[in-house]
Amino acid sequence: MFTPAELLAINTLLTPENKIVILTHYNPDGDAIGSSLGLKHYLKAKGISAEVIVPNDFPKFLKWMPESKKVIIGEYKRKYAFDMISGADVIFCLDFNSPSRIGILGDWLTKSRAKKILIDHHQQPEAFDFVYSDTVIPATSQMIYHFIEALEDEALVNQDIAECLYTGIMTDTGGFRFRSTSATTHRIIANLIEKGADPSVITSNTWDTNTVSRLHLLALVLGRIEVVNDGKVAVLSLTRNELKEYGFQKGDTEGFVNYGLSIAGVKMAAFFMEDLYDDFIKISFRSKDDVDVNQFSRKYFNGGGHINAAGGKSDESLADTIETFKKRLTEEEI
Repeated sequence: MFTPAELLAINTLLTPENKIVILTHYNPDGDAIGSSLGLKHYLKAKGISAEVIVPNDFPKFLKWMPESKKVIIGEYKRKYAFDMISGADVIFCLDFNSPSRIGILGDWLTKSRAKKILIDHHQQPEAFDFVYSDTVIPATSQMIYHFIEALEDEALVNQDIAECLYTGIMTDTGGFRFRSTSATTHRIIANLIEKGADPSVITSNTWDTNTVSRLHLLALVLGRIEVVNDGKVAVLSLTRNELKEYGFQKGDTEGFVNYGLSIAGVKMAAFFMEDLYDDFIKISFRSKDDVDVNQFSRKYFNGGGHINAAGGKSDESLADTIETFKKRLTEEEI
């Protein structure tokens, strides 16, 4: 958490007169949107306006959250996003550890004279004016709750805040299944429920909204899942042509990698997908126990994240990327 002196300094910045912007990472997920909107609603409860800006669009299954329709998408409204970031007095940087993680917004963030406040749980954060970094906490949305606690504003937590933070924590813990989910996480979830977050409604809105294209793609992926490395590693993949054939929509492949990890005996799963427009392979890694996919991804696939959940990228073809991956497995003795 921020030191008492830092909290005091931050609190003095949180005024109606200051222009406040909230940024999150490229390809925003549930925790990115949940933490950003949760913080926005908290500031609103204090009588302070803030704009949430994301680099690119986010999945439809997250657009039920309060004021999600007001999120500014940088790739669609570049001039507006640029003006907001350039003219901001305070910028909250949520769920990313480096300006490089927010696409075109990164350069604008770096050049902005605003006070920059980082709240994030990824490893190896870069320098910001104020940094609250904790890699043990399973979701940035939980960190936003701790931030509200530290400012002694728990009484301000309302249903809008509760729904957004609950969604962020739920999605980034895989439905509270991941090892990083703690007793503290569950206590916070209980508090959010008491503040108006309805678990059944949130779960239904977020996870029970499958598109036909998602189900077709999932059937295709599961039909050819490959288990290698003596049954310890699962490999899943999709080509660009397959995405086009089944009418891929943003968010359709969310969580596919977890199906590989659900196989008995599998300690690591990797999902490889050709980008729909550019010539690179997007990779999602998941693991169990002490299999560190963060370091694996950093070392071999220009990525990173958490010990048990990370992302990566490859400029090789899909087939070559998968072959390279299999070779790296033997080198690392996974």
